[in-house]
Amino acid sequence: MKRTFKFIIPFIAFFILLSSFTTKPIKNDPEKDKVLISVINYMLTNGHYLPKNLDDDFSEHVFKTFIEGLDPSKRYFTQKDITDFAKYKYSIDNQLKKAELAFYHLVYGRFTKKIKSAKKYYGEILKEPFNFNKRESINIDYDEIAFPENENELINNWRKQLKLNTLSRIQEKQDLEENKAKNDKKFKKSSFKTLEANTRKEVLKSMDELYIRIEELENSDWFSTFLNSVITGFDPHSTYMAPKVKERFDVDMSGKIEGIGARLQKKGIYTHVFEVVSGGPAWKQKELEAGDIILKVAQADEEPLDIVGMRLDDAIKFIKGKKGTEVRLTVKKKIDNSIRVISITRDIVQLGETYVKSSVVNKDGKKFGVINLPQFYIDFSDKNFRDSAKDMEKEIANLKKENVEGLLIDLRNNGGGSLKTAIEIAGLFISDGPIVQVKYRGEKPRVQNDKDSKIQWNGPLVILVNELSASASEIFAAAMQDYNRAVIIGGNQTYGKGTVQNILPINQFYPDYKEDLGFLKMTIQKFYRVNGGSTQKEGVYSDIAMPSRYSYMKVGERDLEGALDWDKVAKANYAPIDSYENFNAVVNNSKERIMQNPDFSLINDYAKWLKKGQDDTTYSLNIKQFKKEEKKHRKEGEKFKSVFKFASKLKFESPKSELPLIKKEIINGDKRTAWHQNLAKDIYINEALNVLSQLRMRNLNQIIKN
Repeated sequence: MKRTFKFIIPFIAFFILLSSFTTKPIKNDPEKDKVLISVINYMLTNGHYLPKNLDDDFSEHVFKTFIEGLDPSKRYFTQKDITDFAKYKYSIDNQLKKAELAFYHLVYGRFTKKIKSAKKYYGEILKEPFNFNKRESINIDYDEIAFPENENELINNWRKQLKLNTLSRIQEKQDLEENKAKNDKKFKKSSFKTLEANTRKEVLKSMDELYIRIEELENSDWFSTFLNSVITGFDPHSTYMAPKVKERFDVDMSGKIEGIGARLQKKGIYTHVFEVVSGGPAWKQKELEAGDIILKVAQADEEPLDIVGMRLDDAIKFIKGKKGTEVRLTVKKKIDNSIRVISITRDIVQLGETYVKSSVVNKDGKKFGVINLPQFYIDFSDKNFRDSAKDMEKEIANLKKENVEGLLIDLRNNGGGSLKTAIEIAGLFISDGPIVQVKYRGEKPRVQNDKDSKIQWNGPLVILVNELSASASEIFAAAMQDYNRAVIIGGNQTYGKGTVQNILPINQFYPDYKEDLGFLKMTIQKFYRVNGGSTQKEGVYSDIAMPSRYSYMKVGERDLEGALDWDKVAKANYAPIDSYENFNAVVNNSKERIMQNPDFSLINDYAKWLKKGQDDTTYSLNIKQFKKEEKKHRKEGEKFKSVFKFASKLKFESPKSELPLIKKEIINGDKRTAWHQNLAKDIYINEALNVLSQLRMRNLNQIIKN
């Protein structure tokens, strides 16, 4: 059972920080639709890194992707509809070449009619009580389910989906009443009949609100879905950005924004969490994660509002709010598809928390520095302003004054950023030389070098990564691995995003059109390591792999449909460094510790359990069986309550250089203290420090220029 600071971030798809942006809808314009198709087709064909033949296979992709984008839950179309649409299944490519939209108009026209029918279906179904004694089930893996054969089967699908919705809500209500009855002996629990009737009314209200919002959507909203069905045929990171979406993308991030600190994006009718802002309220609360779907929003103890189908701008109005106020999000978790209510207290989202920061810790009689790098940030509009490379150099200088004997750099959840700063940061640990190879379409790879022979740190170095370390993070980690300069420890492999996107104004290619056509985010480059291998799909494999909640989950580039393939080019002219006397021994010792550590064993079991929950997509609609399965699931989860309750005896402190800044409140002392306390409870940091404490350097002065 499934249970500013301006960043240049290639990893980011179109997103929005929780702010109060509003836009006016764009009216339907058939001529504009044709212009968009024609110009985007030209841009992709001539500019995308890996051009695609607009052939029958491509046509089939658009056919499947657009239909599923409109009807992901198989609520509207029947096999007869699919058969009607199929006359265009292998001719969409020809239509695109001629800027014809017959397929789009047929499917979209049928879809608008089906939307009207849907209101009748759910209204009739919810009039009568469900039979919860009937033995039947529902599979919610809609990707694997065929469209219903006929109208009767379609209505039955509706009935099962609504029944599951009602049943899960009844279960929640019964659990709440059970808890109240335990705490209040006078509390009288509702009868099942009353609960069922009230819950059906709630579901009906929720559905009515959903379809009011869906009917407010215009042709331009659905046409964007069609455009992206075409564009993702090239790769999953290339997307169309309507003018209003680009406006959000360009929101100045230098200010303080009140909210939960999450970037959201719209996929179909769902609001997805694209990224949790480091240091923000959601990041501190630790439950909301990238990939989660927000279903409902409640203000403190008020009734939750269903936001499925709501415009992103409108959903944000309910999620954002004043500092100190509580918002309760009903969320479908990406990691196991469970439904959870997450309470977050809104606060000022200070993006300064994404800057480099460091801590000092004593271990085994030695002092070490821990550096957290959440993003590779830069402001290209102001070359004198701080960036991640300058900040990293300063942090290392300050830690050297503390006489640290090794550095641990934490890149977990670092989605990437400026390639320029990634190259410069890599250069802090080696003499001059190649760092990465960048390849444009049809050209030979261009080697990008660190040109500064100065080495800021020539001592032991460990880099901590996880499955969400991506893009520029992978370039830095890969370079350190290829040069034998650092031990890479963390998840089995990093995310695997080895492509670069550029955002191009569509009007640039059709200057005579007066209205804003929006933007195309298009993949134009591919990254390669200095050893010749791409970071695409494969990412960087850790020298030491540790179990994590993501160990068996589909979270990487390799799991994205249509992702570009891994390949390799010629090796760059670089010389690996024989940095450590005991590299293999330290790596093997760590692997042995991890294998014998009961905490890591529990984490591994937990990861398997999460994967099992993700794969089991069938729910019983019989109330007794449903409760039995839920009880079993909760009981299984009980043994994982302590899965991340680790505590070391290590004490982490701010370097002396920070103390005056904390005193002047330039750095938030409470936030630093909280970070230090979390480091002491972090089993991954603990093992990375074990590795760092054992590394012995060779005399690098004899090997590389200092």
